[in-house]
Amino acid sequence: MLFFFDNYTLDTDRSELRRGTDRVAVEPQVFDLLRYLLEHRDRIVSRDDLIVAVWKRRAISDSALDSRINAARKAIGDSGKSQKLIRTIVRKGLRFVGAVRVEAAAPAPSQAVDVTHNSTGDGHAPHERPIIVVLPFTNISANPEDEFFADGITEDIITALSRLRWFMVIARNSSFTYKGTTVPIAELARDLGVDYVVEGSVRKDGNHVRISAQLIDVTTGSHVWAERYDRELASVFAVQDEITAAVVTSIEPQLYAAEHLHTRRKPPDNLDAWGLVMRALSCFWRVTRDDNRLAQALLERAIEIDPGYGQAHGVLATSQMFGAHLGWADIAATVPLAERAARAALQADSEDPWAHNALASVLFSTRRLDDSLGEFELALQLNPNFSLAQSYYALALCYCGRWREADAAARRAIRLSPRDPFSAIYHGVAAYAQFVGRNYDEAISLAREAIRQRSDFVGGWRVLTVSSGMAGQLDVAASALEELRRAQPGISLDWIANALPWKQDADRDHYLEAFRRAGLR
Repeated sequence: MLFFFDNYTLDTDRSELRRGTDRVAVEPQVFDLLRYLLEHRDRIVSRDDLIVAVWKRRAISDSALDSRINAARKAIGDSGKSQKLIRTIVRKGLRFVGAVRVEAAAPAPSQAVDVTHNSTGDGHAPHERPIIVVLPFTNISANPEDEFFADGITEDIITALSRLRWFMVIARNSSFTYKGTTVPIAELARDLGVDYVVEGSVRKDGNHVRISAQLIDVTTGSHVWAERYDRELASVFAVQDEITAAVVTSIEPQLYAAEHLHTRRKPPDNLDAWGLVMRALSCFWRVTRDDNRLAQALLERAIEIDPGYGQAHGVLATSQMFGAHLGWADIAATVPLAERAARAALQADSEDPWAHNALASVLFSTRRLDDSLGEFELALQLNPNFSLAQSYYALALCYCGRWREADAAARRAIRLSPRDPFSAIYHGVAAYAQFVGRNYDEAISLAREAIRQRSDFVGGWRVLTVSSGMAGQLDVAASALEELRRAQPGISLDWIANALPWKQDADRDHYLEAFRRAGLR
């Protein structure tokens, strides 16, 4: 549906707001708020209505809601003072009062027409690229232990599709939230904004495996392609390539021939090692200290079995650095271990995005920021849909002072994986980008969302502390600082000045001044 008002167009099918022909950067909740007001412009919308519609009844503070309303007004050239489009009705709510014309949207094109411009300022990928979700393949084997095998098949297909630049692939963490559930195709399309769904099943019996897969066009609900594969386990990686090739050729045959060779990655020599890596990934994505430790133990076992398995080294290094960044391990002791693992991964497979992401994290933590950005960019060239690398890349851009680019990268991470255990981190990085840009109200709003998702996230508490301090909300800043001290007992001005990888003295001084205003001594 297209809503035309003033000089703006809100496109619900593409999740885009445009001023004339230019896209306007809005975060998802602000977009949903605008959409709800437009759809219910014939009545006054209460604040409770917005909380139910946009936040699904989740708790949200009045200040956060006010921030989203202000952002919605700003996005369409309105303000709380003029209220020419969104009017506040005292003690009742809001109403969209501008003149609106409504049209049905044209069907989304099925062919990619522009693969060079792969993002917008708000983190939404242009919808000219097909958007795909690969649902967890169902294990229909008699042995429940084969669940990991089915998950591994799914993981590898997501990875292979993600390397193709003309697709946008919903990240693994979001697709796996649907594991074990039956979701109508229309609901998936609405929740994730996808054009295609890949689903299937796996039956493993001894050394024999049967994999069924199908591709569904959500616009029509029809099956574009379906196939069943009966193979010996030794050829399971070839089956994954066949499935990936079939999906690609069904959607984009013209581009497939030119790019398919770039989708391949070196498979392990041993299926047991592969199985351990798949189990480790399952643990890593849960984002807890114990699961992170277990993931590393599984990866070390995989490397013992197959020392040349590049992905095992790459995921191990990423897991080590991620744990250190969250305070689960000493960063000085972790860096040499992670750098050794990352370089082993690159030696084994120079096209492994996990390896480049891990090495970039090491370089970031050791103040080699320019080299770090280069490695993150390589990781994203190899897998443009790698949401974790997008968020790390955004953080590195923040410390280089390039906050607008950082904000765009963080919002791409949020868009790539709308339902993700790492989502708090993506929002925290977006919040920090806004702080660097001196947009304190937006930084506060994003930091609160990060903390709502993960109350122990030190990055979220840091940004809430400094943004509130600079915004003059000293009570909020003092309260946030108290929570930060619980999450990071060693926080101090000296630590801030010396431990974080600032590229510009002005950004460091800005951060220190904000902490001083919040009461840190």
